[in-house]
Amino acid sequence: MVCHYLVKGRVQGVGFRWFVHQEAAEIGLRGWVRNTDQGHVEIVAAGKPEELAELKDALRKGSRGSRVDAVEEQELVESEGAKLGPFEIEGAW
Repeated sequence: MVCHYLVKGRVQGVGFRWFVHQEAAEIGLRGWVRNTDQGHVEIVAAGKPEELAELKDALRKGSRGSRVDAVEEQELVESEGAKLGPFEIEGAW
């Protein structure tokens, strides 16, 4: 299963991408996380439905110092997951 998440709130400049990276890596998901130009954080993750549900729960809670106002979820076609590697932070370096 492959999902796209858009997290809105105070999620930039508070370590949110690193939090998502740690959570997703611990769960064993493939994919990426990055900031958007609109001040949100975008995630694409691939894994089992129960693993993605665990990630979504973590996204709703957020990292220390963040404030999550909304988590928008969209399921992607399974083929999108074929090009995803180990979970990474895009644009962090």
